[in-house]
Amino acid sequence: MKISKINAEHYIWGENCDGWQLVKNNDISVIHERMPPNTQEVRHYHHKSRQFFFVLKGLATIEVNGEIFDLSQNEGIEVAPQIPHQMFNHSDEEIEFLVISQPNSKDDRETIS
Repeated sequence: MKISKINAEHYIWGENCDGWQLVKNNDISVIHERMPPNTQEVRHYHHKSRQFFFVLKGLATIEVNGEIFDLSQNEGIEVAPQIPHQMFNHSDEEIEFLVISQPNSKDDRETIS
């Protein structure tokens, strides 16, 4: 079956950010996410899940283990399990990106205060 933002399971997270669950099973998760201008997620890590973030639109900033990376359209970064990270949209335009997690990151997240 074809999947897109139109027919995928949708949820809202953080500061009015969107997520569309494109693939959702125990082995892998693919989520299309949207962050409005000047928003951020909470800093966290995953016990088992390895993630790959890939920017579809805009300029995203991600902090990975204390290092800051700016990701433009068609650029991505891998984050290994146990590594703290946090996604930011410091721009004045919304960003969209894919988050691919293996295994699925549901119930595998530890928030860092």
